[in-house]
Amino acid sequence: MLFPTLDFAIFFLVVFGISWELRRRGEFRKVFLLGASYVFYGYWDWRFTALLAASSLINYAAGRLLSLTRDDRERKLLVGVAVALNLAILGFFKYYGFFLESLAEVLYSVGWERDLPFLEIILPVGISFFTFQGISYVVDVYRREIPASDSPLDVFLYISFFPQLVAGPIVRAAHFMPQLQAEPRLSRSMVSLGIVLILLGLFKKMVIANYLATELVDTVFFDPSAYSGADLLLALYGYAVQIYCDFSGYSDIAIGVAALLGYRFKWNFNQPYRAASLQEFWRRWHISLSEWLRDYLYKPMGGSRCGAVKTYRNLFLTMLLGGIWHGAALTFLIWGVIHGTALAVERLVMAFKTTPAPAVAVVGYGQGAMGGMLASGGSGGLRLGLAIRVILTFHIVCLAWIFFRAESLEFAIDYLVSLFNWSEPAQFTGPFLVLMVGLSLAAHFLPSDLVVQMARRLERFGPIALGIVLGFGILLIESVAPEGVAPFIYFQF
Repeated sequence: MLFPTLDFAIFFLVVFGISWELRRRGEFRKVFLLGASYVFYGYWDWRFTALLAASSLINYAAGRLLSLTRDDRERKLLVGVAVALNLAILGFFKYYGFFLESLAEVLYSVGWERDLPFLEIILPVGISFFTFQGISYVVDVYRREIPASDSPLDVFLYISFFPQLVAGPIVRAAHFMPQLQAEPRLSRSMVSLGIVLILLGLFKKMVIANYLATELVDTVFFDPSAYSGADLLLALYGYAVQIYCDFSGYSDIAIGVAALLGYRFKWNFNQPYRAASLQEFWRRWHISLSEWLRDYLYKPMGGSRCGAVKTYRNLFLTMLLGGIWHGAALTFLIWGVIHGTALAVERLVMAFKTTPAPAVAVVGYGQGAMGGMLASGGSGGLRLGLAIRVILTFHIVCLAWIFFRAESLEFAIDYLVSLFNWSEPAQFTGPFLVLMVGLSLAAHFLPSDLVVQMARRLERFGPIALGIVLGFGILLIESVAPEGVAPFIYFQF
């Protein structure tokens, strides 16, 4: 069930009305929301609801066993088994085919051809996201950062709650589960913020991302050798905008829908293309995944506490595994290698600098205005240096996006080679696409609390007026959007 569809609109209106009627009957409300979440997930393929339930049951049982076990060795064994089971489920559905294909090639190359048990496996939507939430719950219970829940209902609802179920953000149990214990309240500020985020997310996805995909990116990436370097460069910038609007658009809608149901999620994107370093980029892009990789991979490997060489190794391995998480393909592996190498080199360069770079605040939408980053610093030299770092960071990210988007390694190399072919006339550099890409990138330098400011202006409206704003906004977006609704990019992960 896709967010920008009539089916979801009807589904959500029913869920919204009934859930608030049950607001004073906490357990019944949670049972209803759990059932609604399984209906939402089963809309794609009902058979995968059993997988979702099995994942939830494994993690609930692991949490209970950890809470009853005092011996540290036994606790370590329990958490290891639970994480291994989660990863085994993820690995089977996501990497089984890739592993057998790779094994078949190796055996063929050494003359040991064998009939291998190939299976046609359908990748369940959102499996990476709900698996990571399950792992974070078990590990946090093991670390005693949160108590194990006595209620299987709470754990099942936490892992399957439909707004973020299939494409994030990855919600921490410590942030969400306490909200399940309190009576839900719907304040005017949450309603206004939810409406602004839903409309913003729909506009990003239905208008910007869909136009760029259909009018530019899909065509150029399908056969890069057929187009000029100017077209390829514009398509690359267009894909950077498309994947941002597609993914952050989903996150905005998810956070907005959760707000209308009385729950608060943390921000998942914060103007990433204004970042002046790769480290800052990862504090702004897919924040929930960045924090997950930091807390459950980078820090357990030693983080930056084990000396310079091991710090560079940990950075590289974290991003390498982050690339593998996106999919079983060499292109995702290279995407992770580019980011891991760039982060390590960036840290090495900063270690040799004699004077620190000007501080850049990293804040969320709701933490006040950041101010114009390009206006920071006390001199023209500092502003120019900061602008250069922003441009360099953006192009390293774009280089990695080529491999992320390409269908194969051969296509990615073809794209890189064709970027230098400027002898052919450009076909796509018309004013509409250039303006759409340029204005979308420029929007990253607007005040960071603009969304909150817009929501506060809506707080003075009554319920009927807010409903009119939401309805009129959806109709307006629908009228200017291209036909059809493409799946969100991150559904495949």
